[in-house]
Amino acid sequence: DEGSLVKKGMRDIWEQAIEPTLLDFDGDAVMAGTPKGVDDENFFYQACNDKSMGWEEHHAPTAANPTINPAALARIIDGRPPLVVQQEYNAEFVDWRGQNFFKLDWLLENGAPVDYPFSCDTVYGVVDCAQKGKLQNDGSACIWFALDNLPSPHLIILDWDIIQIDGYFLKDVVPQWEGKAKHLSEICRARMGPTGLFIEDKATGITLLQQGANEGWNVHPVDSELTSLPKESRAINISGYVASGKVRISKYAFDKIVEYKQSKKNHLLTQVLQFIIGEENQDDDLFDCFNYGVALGLGNGEGF
Repeated sequence: DEGSLVKKGMRDIWEQAIEPTLLDFDGDAVMAGTPKGVDDENFFYQACNDKSMGWEEHHAPTAANPTINPAALARIIDGRPPLVVQQEYNAEFVDWRGQNFFKLDWLLENGAPVDYPFSCDTVYGVVDCAQKGKLQNDGSACIWFALDNLPSPHLIILDWDIIQIDGYFLKDVVPQWEGKAKHLSEICRARMGPTGLFIEDKATGITLLQQGANEGWNVHPVDSELTSLPKESRAINISGYVASGKVRISKYAFDKIVEYKQSKKNHLLTQVLQFIIGEENQDDDLFDCFNYGVALGLGNGEGF
């Protein structure tokens, strides 16, 4: 199962470890999965598109499932990006190369950024940690969100920050970012107060979480199942929420300009809106914070 998720090496596994075991009883094999883009090196893609390999294709889009309520399915896919619907619901191979995934209109309300909320349920920040502070390395970033469940769950991006700093010195920055979450929760009259900061549970983040536990910081780990997903999968995971208008950007976050890596601009909008699936070496510090933040706020509590 989930044969499409193995990016490389699956053909060797099949030919050397699985196929030989079927010989004694002339057995059959079933490989299932959701198409994950056009990739000539992906064994699942090869098996579906190269008939000389001998696999028989069974195409099963979501609508073909007799137990699925058509009206419910229509509600679910309404507002989803067309390419996401094509891949995730129609079970078709989609060529994502060169595609900008998120659109500015999805973050705006009537074509404009929004005010800070008069009230909300809580405010939280999401942190992406760098290990090294050199110009060629990733930065460390944080995005602060306001979550309001009335009349239905939605998020407002309140503020963001990105800095070039060695991971060791984040121990001095994280308390400041935590204080920012508390301050924003007071401005936005958060009924439940601040939730604190969510930090990747890997690399430098592990050290910060341990130090936070010792020093009483209001910090929490981002679930490892979420952080281990490829960026493309995380983007698809939250695409429905963003495309349907459940995530807005505040005027303050929209107009903010920061100098980072010798470039002065709105790095949040640049990283989120210019993210292209399949392209290597993209700046993604704030993009990761955006993905985690939306998943945690609007997902099932574990980011899904």
